[in-house]
Amino acid sequence: MELVAETPYRFRIDRYGDMRVPGIVFASQSLLPDTSVDHALEQVAHVASLPGIVQASYAMPDMHWGYGFPIGGVAATDVAAGGVVSPGGVGFDISCGVRLLAVELDRAEIPVNQVMDGLDRAIPRGAGRGAVWALSSRAELERVLLRGSRYAVEQGHGGPRDLARCEDGGAVDDADPARVSDRAVERGLGQVGSLGSGNHFLEVQAVTEIYDAAAAQAFGLHQDQVCVMIHSGSRGLGHQICADHVRAIEAAMPSYGISVPDRQLACVPLDSPPGRAYLGAMAAAANYARVNRQLLGEAAAGVFQRVTGRACELLYDISHNLAKIENHEVDGEARSLCVHRKGATRALPPGHAELPDDLRAVGQPVLIPGSMGTASFVLTGVVGGGAFFSTCHGAGRVQSRHQAARSIGGEQLRRRLEQQGIAVRGSSVRGLAEEAPEAYKDVMAVIEAAEGAGLCRAVARLQPLGVVKG
Repeated sequence: MELVAETPYRFRIDRYGDMRVPGIVFASQSLLPDTSVDHALEQVAHVASLPGIVQASYAMPDMHWGYGFPIGGVAATDVAAGGVVSPGGVGFDISCGVRLLAVELDRAEIPVNQVMDGLDRAIPRGAGRGAVWALSSRAELERVLLRGSRYAVEQGHGGPRDLARCEDGGAVDDADPARVSDRAVERGLGQVGSLGSGNHFLEVQAVTEIYDAAAAQAFGLHQDQVCVMIHSGSRGLGHQICADHVRAIEAAMPSYGISVPDRQLACVPLDSPPGRAYLGAMAAAANYARVNRQLLGEAAAGVFQRVTGRACELLYDISHNLAKIENHEVDGEARSLCVHRKGATRALPPGHAELPDDLRAVGQPVLIPGSMGTASFVLTGVVGGGAFFSTCHGAGRVQSRHQAARSIGGEQLRRRLEQQGIAVRGSSVRGLAEEAPEAYKDVMAVIEAAEGAGLCRAVARLQPLGVVKG
């Protein structure tokens, strides 16, 4: 496999073997994976063999080895031309994403430790149960799965802005709770409004630099403003849905005459019964994830109100693990495509019809968390953005969790972060060590590559003041 440099931020893998389209990697030379230990480039080529794939198999600057697809992978299949859906193109944490709240507070005004102590008590986290919203029955959970944040708002958890400033208006419309197994329901009942573990976090941040004043004003950001960034997904429910449907799709694939170079790319036609079943269950998990982040945001806002007397307002909520049916132009023709984004964020440009009126002139907010202890960024989509209007989703790992935990102790990391002025509230020292900044790429280099490749534009830089980890 040869990687051809087209520009400083764009590389091409020409078709070979079963590839139906080329591979396109958006990255700088320094961000490309080490092929001796990371097989993400090989995965880009494997994804290019999927039936119905169009244009290219894409990878973002934060790419690294994942399940089936690389994390940071984007691929679209044509609904009308035998296109397939692959759970590996979404991942196990369905609709994992980021929610950003803007607080009516400047950095100099925040009592950091009081706020962090309040968040430490208010935010359920870790691998097990515990939630902000205790659902009473499967019937109530099914309303969450079917209607997402719209149902949460009806129940008094949020207001109209929580829908207007959320992807898809707060809910994916084609969710089918009947496709969600009893085991997934059991896992989901006790986790609505919980952070989870791994790389999930809630971070209190301050705006330290504005790059685009007009976009920042439209988003509701200003210099030195306090923000709250929440990174979480669909918890055990989403993981179980992926596991259930991967097994079903693997079993069904031979009957459709489909073979793939990697069994983790198991896929079926979009219009097949197992394909429709997965899409319906995946959409239900996406609605769960949005409610999950909304409840976490409500809990955080309550802490700020009690401690500081100041309100929080949703800036945006966006997923980075999802497959969506979207309309795009391919070879001069409008087509209906299933766009898989796995560790990649949708980045709609200014003027796009799906944007709310107050954002249409500047584009969609794109929320990019850095590694723990480093900056995060707010970006926006750009006209002509590539990869079906997609960009990066974070810094991207370069070390496994096991490697990270071996390289630094959790208590040592806590002390280092606190010396940097970052208050840490973690439920596990091992969990802290696994997410050490050394385990990730340089987020500044990732943003530079994404901008240089023409995928997005930087709006603001946010620096951490405190972090809550599972």
